[in-house]
Amino acid sequence: MFYVLVGTPVLIAAILGWLYLRKSEDLTQVSEERAALSERYSALEQRFKPAVDLDSEIGALNGKLDSARTELKKFEVDAAEKRRLLASEIETAISTKEKLHGEISLLEENLEDISFGLYKPHFTFSSSEQYKAELEDRRHRQKNMVREGTAAICPLKWRVGDSEKEGQKMVKQYSKLLLRAFNGESDAAVANVTWNNIAKMEERIRRARETLNELGGVMHITLTDEYLRLKLDELRLAHEYEEKKYQEKEEQRRVREQIREEEKAQRELEKAREEAEHEAETYQKVLAQAREEAMSATGTQLQKLTDKIQSLESKLDDAQANKERAVARAQLTKSGFVYVISNIGSFGQKIFKVGMTRRLEPMERVAELGDASVPFPFDLHAMLYSDDAPALEAALHELLEDRRINLINPRKEFFHDVSLKEVESFVRAKGLSAQFVETAEAKEYRQTVALRAQQQAVVSAKKPAQMAVAATASGND
Repeated sequence: MFYVLVGTPVLIAAILGWLYLRKSEDLTQVSEERAALSERYSALEQRFKPAVDLDSEIGALNGKLDSARTELKKFEVDAAEKRRLLASEIETAISTKEKLHGEISLLEENLEDISFGLYKPHFTFSSSEQYKAELEDRRHRQKNMVREGTAAICPLKWRVGDSEKEGQKMVKQYSKLLLRAFNGESDAAVANVTWNNIAKMEERIRRARETLNELGGVMHITLTDEYLRLKLDELRLAHEYEEKKYQEKEEQRRVREQIREEEKAQRELEKAREEAEHEAETYQKVLAQAREEAMSATGTQLQKLTDKIQSLESKLDDAQANKERAVARAQLTKSGFVYVISNIGSFGQKIFKVGMTRRLEPMERVAELGDASVPFPFDLHAMLYSDDAPALEAALHELLEDRRINLINPRKEFFHDVSLKEVESFVRAKGLSAQFVETAEAKEYRQTVALRAQQQAVVSAKKPAQMAVAATASGND
C-alpha cells in the first residue's frame, strides 16, 4: 500500500512530465505553424499590397492622366500654331518662288521654257522702210517726253532744307535714275527680241516698270502709262521690222531663184534653137549635095541617092520643127512644166511636192531637188506641160492649200494627205492630159528597207549562237 502510495506521485509526475512534453511539442509546432503563417501572410500582404491600396493607386493614376491630358492639349495648341505659322511661311515661300521664277524666266533664252504662241502683228505696214520710219518716230517721241519731264512724274512738291529748288533737284535726279534703269531694261528687251520670245519681252518691260514704280513710291515718282506704251510700241515695231525684212529677203530670194530658173530655161531654149538651126543647115547642105549628085546619077546609084534625099528631107523637116518649137517656147515666157513628185523615204506617205520648171528637160529639175540635201531621190508622179505653167501651178496650190505643210513660207511647196486621183481629176477638168503614176518606185528607199531587214535577220540569227558560246565559257569557268 505504501508502495502504491509512494509510487503514485511518481507516476503522476511522470504523466505530468509526459503531458508537458507533449504540450511543449504541440506549442513548438503551433509556434512554427504560426511563424510560417505569419511569413506567408507577409508575402501575401506584399504581393497584394497594390490591390489593398487600390483607391490610392487609382487616385494617383487619375492625377497622372489629368496631367497627361493637360500636356496633350497644350501640345495640340502649340502644334496647331506651329502648323499655322509653317503654312504661312510655305505660302509666302511659294509666292516668292513663283515671283522669282517668273522674273528669271523673263531673262532666260531657253527654247524649251518658251510658249510658242502665234504672234499677232500690231502694225500692218507694207514695207520695212515704213516700219523703220515708225520705229524712229516712237524713239523720237520718247526723247521728247524725257526732255519735257512727262516720262516720269511726281505730283508732290518736295523741299530739302526748306528749299523747294533743292527738292525739285532731288526729284529730277531720282527720276533720271528710274528712267535710266527702265530704258536699260527696255533696250535689252528690244535687242534680244525674237519670234519666239516677244511675249516675254513685253512682260519684261511691264515688270520693270512695276518694280521701278514701287521703288519710286517712297517719293511718289512714277513712270507714266504713255511712256510705257511707247516702249512697248518700240519693242513690237523692232520685232515686226525684222520680220518684214526677213519676208522681203525671202521674196527677193524667190524672185532671184525664179530669174535664175528663167535664165537657165532661156539659155536651154536658145541652145536648142541654135542646135536645131545648125542641124537644119547641115541637112540642107547635105540635101543640096545629094540632089546635085542625083542629077548626074543613073541606075542603082540614082536609086540610092533618091532614098538618101527622102531620108534627108524627113530629117530636115524634123529639124525645122524642132527649131520652130524652140522659137515658140522662147517666145512663150509662161510655158513650162508643172510636176508632182514624192519622196516617201524622206517625208513619208501621201506627202507631195507640186512645183514648176520651164526647162526643156524638166527631169533635170527633179534630179536637182533630190540632191544631197535629202536622203533619197524624188519620184515623179506626173509631168504636166502648160502654156501658162505659173497659172496651173497656182491653181493646184489653191486646190491643196488646206493641206499645206509649212503655213509660214509658201515657197515650201509640200502638201500632206494628197490624193493623186483628186489632182488628176482637177487637171483633166482643165483640159490637160497626163499620165499619173500612183505608186512611187522609191527604188533606193525600198532597197534600203530590204537590206536593213536582211541585216537585222543576220544579227538575230547570231544572237543564239553568241549566247550559247557565252554560256559554255561561263560553265568552263
